[in-house]
Amino acid sequence: MDLRAVSLFSGAGGLDVGFESAGFNTLFANESDHDAAEAWRANRPATAHVMVEGDINDHLDDLQAYAGVDALFGGPPCQGFSVAGKMDPHDKRSRLVWRFMDAVGIIRPKVFVMENVAALGRLAKWRSVRQSIVKRGEKLGYNVSYRVHHTPDYGVPENRDRVVFVGVRHDVGGPADFYRELETHRAAPATARETILSAGRYDTKANPRTCTAAVTLAANPVMRRSPYAGMLVNGAGRPIDLDGIAPTLPASMGGNKTPIVDEAALRNPSIPNWFETYHRSFLDGTASPRTWSVPQTVRRLTLKECAAIQTFPAGYRFSGCKTKQYRQIGNAVPCRFAHAIAMSVRDAYLGGS
Repeated sequence: MDLRAVSLFSGAGGLDVGFESAGFNTLFANESDHDAAEAWRANRPATAHVMVEGDINDHLDDLQAYAGVDALFGGPPCQGFSVAGKMDPHDKRSRLVWRFMDAVGIIRPKVFVMENVAALGRLAKWRSVRQSIVKRGEKLGYNVSYRVHHTPDYGVPENRDRVVFVGVRHDVGGPADFYRELETHRAAPATARETILSAGRYDTKANPRTCTAAVTLAANPVMRRSPYAGMLVNGAGRPIDLDGIAPTLPASMGGNKTPIVDEAALRNPSIPNWFETYHRSFLDGTASPRTWSVPQTVRRLTLKECAAIQTFPAGYRFSGCKTKQYRQIGNAVPCRFAHAIAMSVRDAYLGGS
C-alpha cells in the first residue's frame, strides 16, 4: 500500500519513525532547527532530500504540491504551552500551531495528527486555544477531536503525557474509529532497568559516557515521600526508579539536568538503589550532607539510554553537540507511541495492511 504523508515540525524524527513503520512514505518534511534536520536526514539517506530545512512560514506555498495526501502529522513547538516553561500566551512558538492548521487548509489531507504537551489539552488557561483548534479544523471540513494520552499505556517506559489532536476529513470518517483502533495498541512498558540495560554496558564503545556532570548532594535537600522525587542532589536531573519507568525526559537535558541512575543497582537488582538508602536516612534522622557522599556508581544517563527510553530504534543517530542531541531526544514523540498513532490512522481510514 502506497500511503503518502507530509511531516511538519519534524524534529529528529520521532513521529516519523512511527509513521514510517506503519507504511507511510514521507513526501515532504520540514524542520527549522539545523541539527535536528540533520539528524532526520542522517537516518533516512534514501529520502534525505525530502527534508526542507527552514522556517515553515517560508515554505507554506510549497505544500500545494502535496494536496490530498493521506496524512499530515507534526508536533509544533510546545514551550509556550508547557508547565516546564513560562506558559506565555504570546510566546511566538505557541503561534506555530496555527501554521500547522494553515498547512491543513493548504494540503487538505485525509487525516491530520497534531501532537503537543499535555498542558495544552488539560489546563483551563489553554481552553480557548484548544477550542479554537477544533473550530478551525471544523471550518476546514474536518471532524476534530483531542485527548491527552499516557504514553506508558502504549509500551513507552517513561512517565510522559501528550495531547494529540486528530482531524478526519468529512468524506473519510470520524475520530471514533481512530480511538477504537488505538485501544488495540495498548501494551505494558518494559521497566527502566530493562530499557537502560538494552542500550549496552555503560562507558563502553557500545554505550559511551556522554554526560560528565557530577552528581553531588544538595546543600538544602527538598524532601518528598518518594526517594525519586524532591531534590536530594544537585541540578534538575531526577533519579530513576529502576523497577518502575523513567520520569519524563525533558528537552532541557544535558549537564546537571540529565536524569540519574545507580549503576550498581542497575546491574544487580539485589543491591538497594542508593537513593532509597539515602532517603531512608532522612526519615530516621541520620542523614547529613556532612557525613554522606554520593558513590561513584551514581551517574547520569547517556544519550543511548535516553534514546532507548524514548523508544528510538537501536542505532538511531542524532546530530550536533551533545547538549543538542539530548534536546532532540527530549523533544521527540516516543516512537512506540507514534507507531500506535500511525497504525490507528492507517487501519481506521486508509484500508489497513
